[in-house]
Amino acid sequence: MAQLITIIILVGAAWWLYRRFISDAKRLQEKSRRAEKERQTGAVGTLVKDPVTGEYRVKREDE
Repeated sequence: MAQLITIIILVGAAWWLYRRFISDAKRLQEKSRRAEKERQTGAVGTLVKDPVTGEYRVKREDE
């Protein structure tokens, strides 16, 4: 029984690490794609519109 619980914990941890790796890879891919697009257009940053105030601001890296 203890071996089964250990295997379940290990499989759960492996699944969690896999999902985290995939999400980090997608985030880095999007960041790279955005940087390439900015380099092609000569832009300094990407502007996003604030839905509350209607003002534009430079998009932060954590968005």
